[in-house]
Amino acid sequence: MKKILALTFLLGILNSQYTLAQDDKSKMPSPPAKVSATLASGVVITIDYSQPAVKGRTIGKNVEPMEGKVWRTGANDATVFENSKDITVEGKNLPAGKYGLFTIVQNGEWTIIFNKTWKQWGAFGYKESDDILRVKVKGSKAASFSERMTFLIGNTGKISLLWGDNQVNFQTK
Repeated sequence: MKKILALTFLLGILNSQYTLAQDDKSKMPSPPAKVSATLASGVVITIDYSQPAVKGRTIGKNVEPMEGKVWRTGANDATVFENSKDITVEGKNLPAGKYGLFTIVQNGEWTIIFNKTWKQWGAFGYKESDDILRVKVKGSKAASFSERMTFLIGNTGKISLLWGDNQVNFQTK
């Protein structure tokens, strides 16, 4: 009886340690990240995403984004782009709100997609009919290699996506 109680106790401890480890999302292969900035206009822009790592893989060949396919622009849940007031993105209107941020890469051109369905896993439930805005920008070679995908928001409203040797910028106002 003592052995059964001891075993039950030990299993309980191991299970609680496993649960705690699962709750620590910073230890996930693609940990969560969030960046936020208040622009001079007073608009607050927040990007909530998970950071995939290159891990020696070739971006676009054996890790996202694949040429011509919709990508969640991150890992795990879809990346969420939120703007507190109406803004323009590359000169096109985007109402205040919360959006799923998706991209399509085709021949060095990136289509940045703001989709009304922001709460979803990956791009598996993505529907083009839910797109609110699409803008096209050119990608470029980053000044330095970024192992983990990272978003930066400048105080001028310039948003940069950095991953591997890729850099993609788009302008908000």
